[in-house]
Amino acid sequence: MKRTPSSGLWGPLVLCVALALTACDGGAAGESDGTSSAAARPSPTTASPSASADPHAAEKAAVLAAYDGMTTEQAKAYRQASKNGTTLEKYATLDALSKIELDLRRMQQAGTVVRGEIRHEAKVVELDLSAKTPKARLEDCVDLSDYTTYDTKAKKVIPLPTAQPLRYVATAKAERWDGRWLVIDIDTTGSDSC
Repeated sequence: MKRTPSSGLWGPLVLCVALALTACDGGAAGESDGTSSAAARPSPTTASPSASADPHAAEKAAVLAAYDGMTTEQAKAYRQASKNGTTLEKYATLDALSKIELDLRRMQQAGTVVRGEIRHEAKVVELDLSAKTPKARLEDCVDLSDYTTYDTKAKKVIPLPTAQPLRYVATAKAERWDGRWLVIDIDTTGSDSC
């Protein structure tokens, strides 16, 4: 399932989207570099013939929809170094939100925002519907090929660190609360390439 959340999603120095961006710099909200940045949107999930044979296909699709929603809203926040105007709370719990908010504070302090796109190929790799609180684990192949961090003070693009892989595996955990799936944790520090 290919998804491209609007703009950028995480950041450059973390080898993982969320920490990658904030570790490099934190940004001034609303400033623009004057270049157009593609707003990436998750592509709709389509059921393949093999997916329809999966008895848990609908639950997996719901997990992916929650993750897609979070990454799309996260991208909006990182483009402006602020969660104002986003609906992150609709898709993520306080634990996951705190990681995003930490990134945003770092961006604000450093004067950086995200430009370009971060592409995703997420899949549900574990699903436990028998637990008191149903749980899922996701793996996401993050692609930073079209991603940049922009220094709003110096008015220039900050290159990714040379050690930063352009494609790597990030993970996330989700739980179903009151009938809807929420992302409870994100870990963008994966070292596996994809």
